[in-house]
Amino acid sequence: MLWPFNHFRKPRLAPRGTIEAIYGMIVTQAREPLFYQDLDYQGFGVPDTVNGRFDLLLLHLWMVLRRLRQNEAGGAELSQALFDHFCADMDANLREMGVGDLAVPKRMQAFGEAFYGRSTAYDLALTDSSEALALALCRNILEGGQIENARRLAAYTDATIAQLGLLDDAALLAASWRFPSPRQAQGSAKP
Repeated sequence: MLWPFNHFRKPRLAPRGTIEAIYGMIVTQAREPLFYQDLDYQGFGVPDTVNGRFDLLLLHLWMVLRRLRQNEAGGAELSQALFDHFCADMDANLREMGVGDLAVPKRMQAFGEAFYGRSTAYDLALTDSSEALALALCRNILEGGQIENARRLAAYTDATIAQLGLLDDAALLAASWRFPSPRQAQGSAKP
């Protein structure tokens, strides 16, 4: 007899290659040099530090996870698989940097808290206004830097969310899409 709910069954996940491809796109976009250049060079002024790069990675991960959860065919499972891949990558990076086995769980907990804290702040800001999003980005990514940089980053974030929203599920899952160029947000920031 088959039970309708098998709690011991492994959840159906997206093909590993798909999750790796999407995560690779997130990492590549978060490393785009323009994000780390100053406003004088048409950049966004994100600090080129471990924390700055981590926070920009979290921003891109958050945007993609938002879109994956909208997928009607297993969006929750897909977003969980992507988040799990992110966690595995962070764990591997910590170990590669020589962080000891006893310290890794504490650092991973801090990463999780950072992700959930920023996700909540960005979700709330999106329901408010572009200026609220700019303030949240200024606080979390730009370490209180220039608000003009934060407005430009908010315009880029809005453009990215809009572009992800236009993707059909098949293109999203095939990883046959690209993030918009950060240059597309140039001049889009509203004072």
